[in-house]
Amino acid sequence: MKYTILGKTGLKVSRICLGMMSFGNRQEWQLEIDKARPIIKKALDLGINFFDTADVYSAGRSEEITGELLGEYRDDVVIATKVFFPLEGFTVKAKPNASGLSRYHIRRAIEESLKRLNMDYIDLYQIHRLDPNTPLEDLLRTLNRLIDDGKVLHIGASSMMAWQFAKSLWIADKLGLEPFRTMQNHYNLVYREEEREMLPLCKDQGIAVIPWSPLARGFLTGKYSRDAPPDTPRARSDRYLRARYFRPEDFDVVERVIEIAKEKDVKPAQIALAWLFSKEVITAPILGVTKASHVENAVEALEIKLSSDDIKRLEEPYKPHPILH
Repeated sequence: MKYTILGKTGLKVSRICLGMMSFGNRQEWQLEIDKARPIIKKALDLGINFFDTADVYSAGRSEEITGELLGEYRDDVVIATKVFFPLEGFTVKAKPNASGLSRYHIRRAIEESLKRLNMDYIDLYQIHRLDPNTPLEDLLRTLNRLIDDGKVLHIGASSMMAWQFAKSLWIADKLGLEPFRTMQNHYNLVYREEEREMLPLCKDQGIAVIPWSPLARGFLTGKYSRDAPPDTPRARSDRYLRARYFRPEDFDVVERVIEIAKEKDVKPAQIALAWLFSKEVITAPILGVTKASHVENAVEALEIKLSSDDIKRLEEPYKPHPILH
């Protein structure tokens, strides 16, 4: 395993962050704890020490599984979770004050996350999205209070516009507050809009970039066909998969990934990950897995070296996309 520093936190984390969204019981493709256990063991055995979940994943069940499977390794792992969405789900209309980033909601959400994780503190507490109804100054003060209370070590942000993130960093500096130390954004070979402003901003400010959906919800594994409707457990239950990908130009990129994978005798997913690992600004992609072999393949991808010509060929078919957060 290769390790790097998580931005300006001083924490050493594996170059792969294991996403825990795959574990739970709300979707057909999610795995309950007995099936998750060997996957987590494999990740630990291979040196992965960075794990990311969220309160909304499987209505809190993901956090419970994370706590149960990683609790005995607490001194050796970095645990990240997130707050914003209502516990019942991403698209559910929540009860008043049961979502967002108000002080009211965050103070309750952190206690519930700690309880589900069965942990005294969270290493990285992230806002899952921005709340337009909560001023950034109030949000940062609330999150800093959690740091002062010893419930959170560091804070991070997720998908937003670069100007919004820059504003948050300026406010934190102006008020003498701990800023967001990480950016968890949408970035992969078929969605590269973050290269315009967010990634250069993060590089300039020393922000750790931990992108979500590095394999585009499995699209970059090459298992979907340009000519046939998708029919996998993920495709049947994940409405975002078809909404975000499956453009003709996206298949152009995937076909290039498959071409280079064949040349190097590796899997397409490994090429897509190797491309991310080649980017200096990327700290650790957040990888969702449903098999132990997925973890093994990802770790092997750390050793795949892409030439400048390989990278140019992979990036050449890309066409601009609408902003997707």
